[in-house]
Amino acid sequence: MNRIRKNGKTLRRSGILLLMMAVPSLMLGQHKNESKPSAPAKSAPAKSAPSHSSAPSHGSTASHTTTPSHSTATGHTATTSHSTTAGHTTTPSHTATTSHGATTSHTTTTGHSATTTSHANTAGHTTTATHSTTASRSTTTSHTAPGRTVSLKGGGSASVRPNGQIRSINRGGMHIEHGVRGGRTVVSEHNGARIVTTGHGGYVQRAYVTRGGRAYYSRTFYAGGRYHVGLYRGYGWRGHTYYGYYPGVWYHPGFYGWGWHPWGAPIAWGIGAWGWGGAPWWGFYGGWWNPYPVYAAPYYWLTDYLISQQLQAAYAARAEANADAMASDAATSGGGDPGPAAASGQAPLTPEVKEAIAQEVKAQLAAQQSQAGQDSGGQASAAPAAASGDQVPPALDPAQRTFVVDTDVTVVANGQECALSSGDVITRLSDTPDADDTVTASVSATKKGDCGSGQTVAVKVDDLQEMYNHFQENITNGMGELAKKQGTGGMPAAPDTATQAGAVPPPQPDTTAAKALQDQQAAADQTEAQVKQETASGGGTQ
Repeated sequence: MNRIRKNGKTLRRSGILLLMMAVPSLMLGQHKNESKPSAPAKSAPAKSAPSHSSAPSHGSTASHTTTPSHSTATGHTATTSHSTTAGHTTTPSHTATTSHGATTSHTTTTGHSATTTSHANTAGHTTTATHSTTASRSTTTSHTAPGRTVSLKGGGSASVRPNGQIRSINRGGMHIEHGVRGGRTVVSEHNGARIVTTGHGGYVQRAYVTRGGRAYYSRTFYAGGRYHVGLYRGYGWRGHTYYGYYPGVWYHPGFYGWGWHPWGAPIAWGIGAWGWGGAPWWGFYGGWWNPYPVYAAPYYWLTDYLISQQLQAAYAARAEANADAMASDAATSGGGDPGPAAASGQAPLTPEVKEAIAQEVKAQLAAQQSQAGQDSGGQASAAPAAASGDQVPPALDPAQRTFVVDTDVTVVANGQECALSSGDVITRLSDTPDADDTVTASVSATKKGDCGSGQTVAVKVDDLQEMYNHFQENITNGMGELAKKQGTGGMPAAPDTATQAGAVPPPQPDTTAAKALQDQQAAADQTEAQVKQETASGGGTQ
């Protein structure tokens, strides 16, 4: 009996033990069955990991950007090694990882920002932009030529070069300036007239008429016993008045259009046709510039016409300056050489520079075609000037960059004076004048003894505007020559070469100009004699 009881107790204990073992197994099985639906979501990060490192597949995987578990995966966004691993910033695949660019921690990665800085410094392309803003650097630098300034006893001041030569004088409303090669320019205002003498000639400018809210001025030039008159428009800008050339007579618009469009076939126009053979200036500058062998369009013909006119003027000015220098040396005891020049050397007119001139001629012809159609027939079609009166002069038009020097002018390069002569070519770099009313330009083509090619020079805006004016006048004169020669010598005929009156008719010459210029020269001679005595003691301030 006791054995039976004992066996029953053992059996009950075994049953309980089996029951205790079965319950956990059952619960574990149920738990596995309940977790099966979330299995794909749990494995999604592992499956998308390759696409996360490969940019193309990541951008097209919609489930990657919309999977809640991915965007909320704390471990993914907070992984310290991902944002601070130094090797990661230098891994080539880093730049191609699209998803990494959206990681906020990436933008604050110090190593990456430092890498970006070095890239900007080594690329070179990003620093090229500073070339266009060089103007701010150059305009903040003083362009004052070396020497000293002397306060004159009778009022006014004089600028003296290091070698003792007088550079400029301002006294009694008269400004006298000597170029580095010795030429003299005198400017004064008298009885409402602006009188300018240059060498053995000059002009007298007077207010002429106001049309359409714009002021026009007449200029009577006198040289070699002859008069000719020009019409100019005033541009008041930043407290200074500039004067721009304005044709008093226009050709019909069709002739300008003919001038800037190509001919059907190029034409030959040799030295014989030009009539330059045997001319002294041609022999002197023949190696520096060569005309086009053929002309594909009238504006190329005009380009050679314009350059030839400038070189003829340069040759005449050089001969005049040499004569003046010899006379000055004979009248003084020494005086030394002109001020030191910047590095100089003859840089021939390259095809690229010549093409820049040709394109400027073409652009001006297109502009004149438009203006001739609007501003003709004696009607003032121009809109009234702005109330402020500020009008940027043509020489500072951002679209106008290439300038052909019209006459000898002294500029400053690297703190030293050097000369530019008629026919040299410069490219304007800055658009806004500095405190000295100068802008910077690069010398594109230069003749022997002039400023060196490639030099950055400071040019007065007044001088730049006169280069522009002479360029415009030469185009007008060249169109007159084309009107005479069209249809001859193999040159195609032009559609219409008739002229028409402009809104402002050309003025008559001022026959008192010769006397005014003579009187000014005499007054300038007297002023200079007095100033030379005052400055001989070496007084004044730098």
